This record gives sequence, structure tokens and C-alpha cells, in this order.
Amino acid sequence: MNAMNTHYPEPVRVEAVNRHTLAVIVDNEPGVLARISGMFSGRGYNIESLTVSETEEARHLSRITIVTTGTNAVIEQIKAQLDRLVPVHRVVDLTLQGNAIEREICLVKVAGQGEHRSEALRLAAAFGAKSIDATLNSFVFELTGTTEEIDRFVRLMSVIGLVEICRTGIAAMGRGAQPL
Repeated sequence: MNAMNTHYPEPVRVEAVNRHTLAVIVDNEPGVLARISGMFSGRGYNIESLTVSETEEARHLSRITIVTTGTNAVIEQIKAQLDRLVPVHRVVDLTLQGNAIEREICLVKVAGQGEHRSEALRLAAAFGAKSIDATLNSFVFELTGTTEEIDRFVRLMSVIGLVEICRTGIAAMGRGAQPL
């Protein structure tokens, strides 16, 4: 029996799972990305979005933006484990900093003729998508926006004649004058 002398089990505590965007500054060297993704997979964490590029050529540093989900305890554990990796210089949870700016680029190929073609152009204009390729029966649109905006655009285009999608993943930056 538990502490309250009852036969009922202790209530199960359910913690909320939240989405977090992490910015990680690392040395730009071979194998760093493999070590970071290996840390995630080895512990059973999921990466929802991953972008990486060299940001400081003179110092050979790259910035990795990782979007992941977990309870507060899991997110703290992820940040601590990332911080312990040797090529990692800094780990910042942009979600905790406040309203970070997040954008994603998407290429969307849509096929169609007649009214479907006209509707694709109207929707693209409404979303601010740019037509970067056009043939007699297809378009490739480029759209930059939040993940939610891109998801809405893709859902609407799937009704018209969506053929293919390519997404970059999220690039994020904190607001204000302070650097990472």
C-alpha cells in the first residue's frame, strides 16, 4: 500500500511535451554533425528539423539549428548532453529566450492545366510564393515563411495537383541586438 493507506495506485503524472528550437555553435570539422545526430538517436530523441551551415569562416564555426520535442526534463537533458560534446561551443534554447524568428524555405512542384493552373497561380500570389520555373503543365514555387504557413500552402496545393515538395528545415534567430 502507498503512503495514504489505500489500495489504489499513485496517480500517473503526465508532463507536457513541448517543441523547442535549439541553436548550437560548433567547430566546422568533419564528423560533428554525425556526433550530434548520433547523440539524439542513441538516446531515442527525435529531430523534427535540422539545418547547418558555416557562419564564421575565419573561426571555422558552424551554426546548427535543431527543432525537437520533449518534456522540460528531456529538453534540459538534451541541452546538457549537447554541451558536453567536444566540438560544441554553445547551446542556446531559442524557445526559452522568447519570440525567436523562425523561417523555412520550401520548393513546391505543382502540375495542372486549365483552371487548376490558374488556381495554382492565384494561391501562390496570395501566399507570396515566387514562381521559379514554369512549363506548359507545371510550376515550381518558392515560398519562405513559418512552418505553419508552408504547411497551409502545401495542403492547398495538394488539392490542385501537388507533385513534389522540398523543405529546408527551420532557420531561427533570437530577436534584439544581442548575439548568440
